[in-house]
Amino acid sequence: MNFAIIGCGFISIKHAETIKKISGSKIVAVCDKNPAAMKRYEIEFGATAYTNIEEMLASENIDIVNICTPSGSHANIAELAAFYGKHIIVEKPMALSLEDTDRILQATKTNNVKLAVVHPNRFRPAVMKLHEIMQEGHLGKISHALCVVNWNRGQHYYDQAPWRGTKEQDGGVLMNQAIHNLDLLLSFMGTPTEVFSMGATRLRDIEVEDVSTGVIRFESGALATVQASTTVYPQNYEESLTIFGEKGTVKIGGAHALYFETLEIENLTEKEIGQMISEVESDPWGTPGHERIIRDMIEAINEDKAPVISGEDGRNAVEIVLAFYESAEKNRLVKIKERGEPNDKNKSKTTKSYQAVRV
Repeated sequence: MNFAIIGCGFISIKHAETIKKISGSKIVAVCDKNPAAMKRYEIEFGATAYTNIEEMLASENIDIVNICTPSGSHANIAELAAFYGKHIIVEKPMALSLEDTDRILQATKTNNVKLAVVHPNRFRPAVMKLHEIMQEGHLGKISHALCVVNWNRGQHYYDQAPWRGTKEQDGGVLMNQAIHNLDLLLSFMGTPTEVFSMGATRLRDIEVEDVSTGVIRFESGALATVQASTTVYPQNYEESLTIFGEKGTVKIGGAHALYFETLEIENLTEKEIGQMISEVESDPWGTPGHERIIRDMIEAINEDKAPVISGEDGRNAVEIVLAFYESAEKNRLVKIKERGEPNDKNKSKTTKSYQAVRV
């Protein structure tokens, strides 16, 4: 596959290094407003540099476009890439509004191209093992869950680029940092029906929230508490997800949600539980999520199937964040089904899908 990367900032190097290690794949082009940002890709990866996206799409033989630009620009770029018939891998969040997520979904559907959204935490060994546990019914009926991201992002982080911490291009801790954990929460807990939240900007000089707390009710009746911040001193403190069931309690925790901190399951022996813990601890990161997503897109194209993490998955994560924002702004409970419903002509492309990823 021939790849093009649009946006040569911090995250794009992960895409480039992954593509380079996949046999038969190469980066043929990169695009960025800043020519200096593309020099490494020209030298190290042999890519042709462009400052105009449409010129690149029209000139190069590209199969897949990787969008790594500020979040607020994703929709316009994805629409253009789809128009030129390119399959798309877009960094999280998919977009900053449901209107933009639906524009992307419509463009990929109209032009018959595939779309994958980068939520790499789905592929961490502990997460995949918990999916197995839940799919096999070991936790029984789920009571509630805790979703926690307490990280440090100092003012220098936001000052690195003018788009960081803005409403139009970035979003706050929920949209930028906690959206990965929220994506996992949805994959485990199913369809959300209503939320209530509060947010604040306490310590960072930004337009958006640096701390947020809220609750979600799911279609099953289960509840979840979500707590996220970038204000923790002096470094990342915790990223965790805890599921409480009638027959088990599981917490994936640590600073980056990598380990089983609690694994208590009625139907499993101590030996079985110990083996699960040991397997995860022996390789907590597993195959990098970006690699799994890029390889999956190649496979999806070759076998003409849907990518594992779809545009609908990306939309769902954005939708729950926006519901939190609306609740905090209006200081009231927000029902998911009363907001963000696609209009009639778009219903076919925005079917909700909160099923656990199978890998």
